[in-house]
Formats: sequence, structure tokens, C-alpha cells
Amino acid sequence: MFDSGVGGLSVLIHLRRQLPAEDVVYFADQGHIPYGPRPAEEIQAFAAEITRFLLRLRSKLVIVACNTATAAALDYLRSAFPDVPFIGMEPAVKPAALTTRSGKVGVLATPSTLNSHRYAGLMARYATGIEVFEDPCTGLVQLIEAGALDGPETRALLTRVVAPMLAEGADTLVLGCTHYPFIRPLLEDIVGDGIAIIDPAPAVTRHTRFVLQQHQLATPTDQAGTLRCFTSGDPRQLDVFARRVLDDPCAAEPVEWHNNRLIAGQGPG
Repeated sequence: MFDSGVGGLSVLIHLRRQLPAEDVVYFADQGHIPYGPRPAEEIQAFAAEITRFLLRLRSKLVIVACNTATAAALDYLRSAFPDVPFIGMEPAVKPAALTTRSGKVGVLATPSTLNSHRYAGLMARYATGIEVFEDPCTGLVQLIEAGALDGPETRALLTRVVAPMLAEGADTLVLGCTHYPFIRPLLEDIVGDGIAIIDPAPAVTRHTRFVLQQHQLATPTDQAGTLRCFTSGDPRQLDVFARRVLDDPCAAEPVEWHNNRLIAGQGPG
């Protein structure tokens, strides 16, 4: 599984708990973060090479644990690697539409996700009759990457984002980026009771289980699977964050980009 940074760890948490026997490789492309402002073609190139890297490590399924990369590259990856099962992320517009009582929903996501054809399709299918308020949350991914999950700057940014949504009557908020579940406790403190907050990660894990079984790829054992973590950024940054949020953190291994190809480092960071 891969993400632009630490966000996909919010999916990994559920994956390790629900599918403990599976060996997992996690790749954080922190050398290129943030993905949000980048053009789709660039994200597609990153995602394709990351997929090749994961396949060299004998991955049997790839989770694109990044809403931005899913929006920009999932269809491209499925076309480029037709024999590989891919699981993507998408903002939980459908569950939000079913949850809201006021008919008003707030979506917190990156610019690439909000501007994507995939998101437009979700809106067309599931948001008919629902008023949706969107915000690109500029700077939030970088704050989360830096570990500022509950600091004053993060609180001020989130307050600035959600206050207008709440003022308009939104009673449901969608976490449309895998980084955002890590600031959920702070968000809950800001919005108070009575506001539903939807994180798609548990549903993605359930779908992963289904796809593994469908393709007869599930690991038939009760033994605990292994976990390897790689980053194209500073391994220490991933280490610190992983130890903070994971039940079973692992030492991050460095990987470097050379001429648009990923080359593994000399060992754990």
C-alpha cells in the first residue's frame, strides 16, 4: 500500500487489525509530498513506479491509500497493470448522504480530489438533493506530516474550515484525505456533539478482505503477518509518526528517486 506520506497509516491501522495474517509493505512518498497541488500526469508517473517497486517486493494486491492518488491515477494503474488487483480510496459521499439529517454535508479533501472526475461522478450519483460544502484544507497535510495533530495552528486551520460549514447547517463531515483521521479527536473537540464524522478506512479494509478472497489471495493462517515500511523522505520522520499511531510500528527503510525510478537504500533508517 502507498500514500504520499503518513496518511495511509490511518488505513494500515485497520488493515493490520482486521487482516493480521497478511504481510504488508507500506510506502510513503514523502520526497514528493504534498500530492494535492500536483498535476494528474505527474501523480500517475509516481504511482506507476511505486507500483513497480511494490511488485518487485512480491506484492499480490496494491492499496492506493491516498485519495489524491486514487483520483488521479487509479484508472491509469488498472490499465497499466491489468493483472494486479488495486483498491482505492474515495470520499465517503454516499455514506454521508445516507447519514445527514439536515441534507447538508461538508467534505474535507485536497484540491486534486475535489477537482477530479472520480469525485464529480460520486457527486452525480449520490449527492442529488444534498447540499455539499467543500474545502481543500490548504496546509493541513503538511501540519499532520509534521506531527502537529493537536497544536494551535492545526486547531485554527480546522476551525477556519468547518465553522462556515456548521454555520450553514452541515451535520456530517467527510474526511476525504487519509491524513485527516489523525486529527479526528481535535476535529471532534471543535465541532462538538451531534456532528457525524465519516472515515472510509474501515470500509476500505473490508473491501480489501473481499478482493483477496475473490482472487483467492487471502493468507490461510492465524500467524501474524510481517510489516515493512519504506519512505522516499526522511526515515526518522516516518519512524516517529508510526511509533505514535501504530500498534506495531516498524523501522522505516529509505528509498530514493533516481531518474524517475525508485532505488532501495542500504537498510533501515
